Amino acid sequence: MVDRSVVRRRRLTALGAVAGLAVVVGIAVGAGRGGGGGDGGHEAATSAAAGGPQPTRLPGGGRRLFPDRRVVAFYGNPRDDELGALGIGTPTQAARKLIAQARPYDLKARPVLPAMELISTVATAAPGPSGEYRDRMPFTMIRRYLAAARKAKALLVLDIQPGRGEFGPEIERLEPFLREPDVGLALDPEWHVGPDALPGKVIGSTDADVVNAAATYLSRIVRERNLPEKLLIVHRFTDNMIARADRLKPAPGVQTVVNVDGFGANSVKIAKYHAFVRSTPTARRGFKLFYKEDVRTMSPKSVLALSPRPDVVVYE
Repeated sequence: MVDRSVVRRRRLTALGAVAGLAVVVGIAVGAGRGGGGGDGGHEAATSAAAGGPQPTRLPGGGRRLFPDRRVVAFYGNPRDDELGALGIGTPTQAARKLIAQARPYDLKARPVLPAMELISTVATAAPGPSGEYRDRMPFTMIRRYLAAARKAKALLVLDIQPGRGEFGPEIERLEPFLREPDVGLALDPEWHVGPDALPGKVIGSTDADVVNAAATYLSRIVRERNLPEKLLIVHRFTDNMIARADRLKPAPGVQTVVNVDGFGANSVKIAKYHAFVRSTPTARRGFKLFYKEDVRTMSPKSVLALSPRPDVVVYE
């Protein structure tokens, strides 16, 4: 496993300053299948009028994520409690705690949508069989969390920490799950490093074009399967963690969220949040909280007092 204590120190340092192009192998080809996006709402109406099968919906109903819902997620992996709240206890136990944590965000004007953000590819300190300093979680584990998410009427979001690898092959590997109506995707650029770097020893990064390619890939799946909107989370706590972030662009049927990661004093976290909201106006807004590492974990009331309010709140 990666020495997470090194990353904690780096996150604290990076968060204090408010202020590599990654090649996606295979994803550009996959994303290009089928041309531009369609109007999911029009397709749904046509299907219903023709007496065909009803289009799939998000957990709890509806086909649109934002601004209809607010997502509250647990992040983690069961191989180590240090990886986040989601990995503590069984998937069912984690789901129960998630529902309790999400309840204060459930407003009449904007109902909450719980989500389980499972790290499906974990960056590691050792090269492993692939030599890419990452470990892929077995599909049996992913299915257990998907079953627990469905029982809790929650989304499953599959997070990728690619190590020295690239995001593209990891995304394509997950397509059997991404074809489901209640499964989203998260990119963790902190854990994407160059060929001579070690995850956890340096802070990784990605490029806006990589994020856009992932969004286009998901958009193709949404269009081909007439799915409800897909969630794409991109974690960020330094200015250059998403290089050329001003190039981020929307894709039909996909909601791209820049999730402001990092821990420390709440005043600094909030300043970072405002800075990233200004620098990525085309993306939706996310805010991450840490039970252990934050100086004082913000209350739901304090999070909802942010302006603008986050679309996604993640707990680690």
